[in-house]
Amino acid sequence: MKQTANNDKGIVARCKRHPILFNLALIALAVLTLALVAHLVMQVATRHGSRNEVPDFTGIRLADAERLASGRGLRLRINDSLFVASYDGGIVLDQLPEAGTTVKDGRTVYITINAFGQKMVDVPYVAGRSLRQAKNMLEIAGLGIERLVYRSDMATNYVQEQWYDGRRMDKDARVQAPMGSGVTLYVGAEAGSATVVPKVVGLTLQAAKSRLWESGLNVGRVEYDNDVNRLNRDEATVYAQGVGAGIRATLGGEVSLRLTLDTERVASASTAADKALLNILEQRRAEEGDTAAGLSDDDTNID
Repeated sequence: MKQTANNDKGIVARCKRHPILFNLALIALAVLTLALVAHLVMQVATRHGSRNEVPDFTGIRLADAERLASGRGLRLRINDSLFVASYDGGIVLDQLPEAGTTVKDGRTVYITINAFGQKMVDVPYVAGRSLRQAKNMLEIAGLGIERLVYRSDMATNYVQEQWYDGRRMDKDARVQAPMGSGVTLYVGAEAGSATVVPKVVGLTLQAAKSRLWESGLNVGRVEYDNDVNRLNRDEATVYAQGVGAGIRATLGGEVSLRLTLDTERVASASTAADKALLNILEQRRAEEGDTAAGLSDDDTNID
């Protein structure tokens, strides 16, 4: 032991004869010690090696989701809220990271919950205006058209009455409705009036509705492909319409719609709709040309 101690003293003594090397060695030892301590602290702070699988929070109430997260060493933070009528308020609709993702303990999971009620907005009085003006006013207010009901009148496409929640609205009425609700409009139409169905393939549901309403048509049955759910419906677009673009239809008629998230399917359907519309227009021009020619022949045969 005494020999070992003497050797250590000898090494220190020799190092002190070279102060620069001795100081460099001390600095290196200090840096190494600090790096080791920092590494150990980081391991503790980040719970190195502690991993957890994110559970599925969707479809359960916020309070239950918070208890489940706490039990898994996770934290929840509400990132957004939506209103989906088919769900109860406070239900978790979406999450990030997704269920099944492996994360470190203490990770924050961002969730979207269902709002407890839709925002209420004032219903504007639109009777006495053109259908286009009425539609625009309702859309600006965050509302839509529940149904267009046509009545015989000289003023085609002018709103005679508006109804909401089964009651006729007067000019001085102060009515509020949940955002997104629809108002029933009674609209005039001269006998024999018709409209041309617009192309709505490639549009979102809201845009398709707006274009059909503007043409004096109602939205019929709305269906979605299996790739569409309650959360991504706003991203889906129309790829099939029950009555093709360019077809003449009775005012107040219905056009059913089908939507998908498949962009290739929508693009293909849009191209087919354009070709069909072009054929209809060419056929119509040909018919109008034959009619004009027939009238011209009649004129030449007049004595």
